[in-house]
Amino acid sequence: MSDEVEPGFVRVRLDLSYDGRDFSGWAKQARGRRTVQGEIEDALRTVTRSSQTYELTVAGRTDAGVHARGQVAHVDLPGEVWAEHREKLLRRLAGRLPHDVRVWRAAEAPAGFNARFSAIWRRYAYRVTDNPGGVDPLLRGHVLWHDWPLDVDAMNEAARGLVGEHDFAAYCRKRDGATTIRTLQQLRWERDPASGILTATVRADAFCHNMVRSLVGALLFVGDGHRSPDWPAKVLAAGVRDSAVHVVRPHGLTLEEVGYPADALLAARSLEARNRRSLPAGVPGGGGGCC
Repeated sequence: MSDEVEPGFVRVRLDLSYDGRDFSGWAKQARGRRTVQGEIEDALRTVTRSSQTYELTVAGRTDAGVHARGQVAHVDLPGEVWAEHREKLLRRLAGRLPHDVRVWRAAEAPAGFNARFSAIWRRYAYRVTDNPGGVDPLLRGHVLWHDWPLDVDAMNEAARGLVGEHDFAAYCRKRDGATTIRTLQQLRWERDPASGILTATVRADAFCHNMVRSLVGALLFVGDGHRSPDWPAKVLAAGVRDSAVHVVRPHGLTLEEVGYPADALLAARSLEARNRRSLPAGVPGGGGGCC
């Protein structure tokens, strides 16, 4: 599969953010469901006065209720449309888009760029408070309340056993034809000394469905003392969903940033990302190929 842009078109990179609470996720769905993709595509069609919809490709397809501060997408526009609207596109989109989604940058993408397949990592943050009084009302749409005191050191000890390349089938909702092998590059908790809010930084080359929220759910069980620090790694090694792993609510999760390689490596990365991955025999979390 090639990332060459169709002749006469220009690939445009869009950097955007949104408050996910009133969206049914990123991806377009059945009629009547409000999605981020649908809002932006409708706005693009309107402000460029186009008769057709130009489809977006996104770095991370966030679920319903999940927020984004550093989301990246691309769209292929006819060269004449881009030339006519490029200088005023951001201002016109700001006037057309609803207040809970914003495009901050629109620029011609370098050769070989694909918002999804060229990415080398996605970084999410999940925010939790264990304040006995609950969540600050001004943050209620972005912070989860956990009604037990949390031990950050215990959660970080447990997190270390999950970092690396593994089959995360125990922490993902399985999808036909999709692998659950991922490289978890970073998983760490920090407590803000002023607010007391705990933030989990979760970075990986890619994520499978419900992976971040499942990992957070497992670590919260460790933090409040219901499970030992070695339990999340044991669940991972078992390779099957554990009913004790709760998928936490989506509103505490935000896509913070997407990383890409140098421009010269974009096309190669895109090709690499499309290849199915498998773990060598003997690697914890997987013993062979995964479909």
